[in-house]
Amino acid sequence: MARSATVEVKVGGKNLRLSNLDKVLYPEVGFTKGQVIDYYTRIAPALLPHLKNHPLTLKRYPNGVDEKYFYEKQSPSHRPDWVKTVPVPARGRTIDFTLANDLPTLVWLANLADLELHTSLSLAKNIQRPTTLAFDLDPGPPATIVECSQVALWLRDIFKELKLESFPKTSGSKGMQLYVPLNTPKASYDQTKPFAKALAELLEKQHPKHVVSSMKKELRPKKVLIDWSQNDEHKTTINAYSLRAKSRPTVSTPVTWKEVEKILDSGDPDSAVFDSDDVLARVDKQGDLFELVATLKQTLPKL
Repeated sequence: MARSATVEVKVGGKNLRLSNLDKVLYPEVGFTKGQVIDYYTRIAPALLPHLKNHPLTLKRYPNGVDEKYFYEKQSPSHRPDWVKTVPVPARGRTIDFTLANDLPTLVWLANLADLELHTSLSLAKNIQRPTTLAFDLDPGPPATIVECSQVALWLRDIFKELKLESFPKTSGSKGMQLYVPLNTPKASYDQTKPFAKALAELLEKQHPKHVVSSMKKELRPKKVLIDWSQNDEHKTTINAYSLRAKSRPTVSTPVTWKEVEKILDSGDPDSAVFDSDDVLARVDKQGDLFELVATLKQTLPKL
């Protein structure tokens, strides 16, 4: 197929024109735009519930992961008329964010080389109300996701004591993330952000050789940063099942707590790397390990 070829398809009753399907977006492994579209189409049943009604920031790589990329908060003006958007006030102006609520929109985004899907922790209808509490665990070299696994387990144990369920996933890059579903009208960033900060500072105090809660670069080598600041209406996090723009098509992958323990025991950061084929096989066998994140109702205790 010539690189300029355009294919017309019907997805979910919507007509789409897909172009440059053989264009290589991951040069190291020869992964093409057509394969990106195929992955997002096949993972859609697990992915879409976590995207639904969350304002989406696009991260586009039109010439592949080794070339320039750009973020796009304002939904592209050339979008089809069936792509849903939502106006969100953002620091003095209003941005019409894309909503990736269905398969046709997901395929359209993949055709734009929107490799990474970054979403708000809030639903569009109430941007001040987070649906989850989130921690981004970022290792400072030579620390890796192995050290992140230990920190995630420490956080899990705290939430167990609070009788709250928490769910881990890899970032698809070098770290790990932990989500505590809330899904309650009582949740607010005024509650979740200081709560997350307090836990980060507590673990830093308990494990000063392993944990840091400050973003200062000079404090981070050999430690895991617990980034509590993600709990903010103006920030986004990488969505579960999103591809990452790395040398190969790795995925932000939900994992079980037993798998987190195995990553720690193995000492092997490569044991926590899952690419698109791995994730499709995992979901086929295990289902959506993040399913409850979108539905489970929990309430944080007061600080």
